[in-house]
Amino acid sequence: MYNPSVRFPRRHDVRIKRVYDLPSEIDGVRVLVDRLWPRGLHKSDVKMDYWLKNAAPSSDLRHWFDHDPAHWDEFKLRYRHELSEGNSDIKKLENLMKKGRITLLYAAHDPLHNHALVLQKFLDEQDI
Repeated sequence: MYNPSVRFPRRHDVRIKRVYDLPSEIDGVRVLVDRLWPRGLHKSDVKMDYWLKNAAPSSDLRHWFDHDPAHWDEFKLRYRHELSEGNSDIKKLENLMKKGRITLLYAAHDPLHNHALVLQKFLDEQDI
């Protein structure tokens, strides 16, 4: 089974999990990082501490990617470029990382081709 927590060496404790998966006490701070609210869920159904929409890819990039694995490599480059420009939601994630474990919540079906993987690696590479 795919385990994003062991894909690369970690400097920070940033995990990812589908928002549809059950919460766990070991999740730490739970942060939804999708721009749109996940389909089929009510806000009361989701145990989360923050919803940081601007940590997600821009609407234009999200539409271009369209969860097409053929676009994956280019998507990663474009999204990392957006992340490197920074914003208040990225700063919030960096501040949360300083305090302990965070779990990035995402709604995409594909565990191998989704923005949370890129965001997780980006955050882990930050020198904070």
